[in-house]
Amino acid sequence: MAGLQYEEWIVVYQSTTDYESDIVRDRLDDAGIPAIVLTQRDHAFNLTLGEMASVNVLVPPEYVERAREVLTSEPLTDEELEEAALQADPNAPPAHDPDEEAMLDSGNERIRFRKKPADD
Repeated sequence: MAGLQYEEWIVVYQSTTDYESDIVRDRLDDAGIPAIVLTQRDHAFNLTLGEMASVNVLVPPEYVERAREVLTSEPLTDEELEEAALQADPNAPPAHDPDEEAMLDSGNERIRFRKKPADD
């Protein structure tokens, strides 16, 4: 099986962190654009400045223009995100009250406190 060749691929995004470049690559993947992250970061010393901290996102030449369009497009609004989420799962519960949301996964309903015995 022949491996992919990246020699001709073009940098469409550059960062100094892996996670930021991973997010960009995922955004391009979601748009149907093949992308890879090529890191030249020196992880041994955790450098985040200069040439030893370059993390690049590359795409094939035929996807460069589309990738730049995706990366410069406006992000979705909260309403658009909510609509997309509901379309993905129409049975999703309505949005939670922030105060209640903090309690959803706390496990507080399974905790039982014993009363401290009275001192004699």
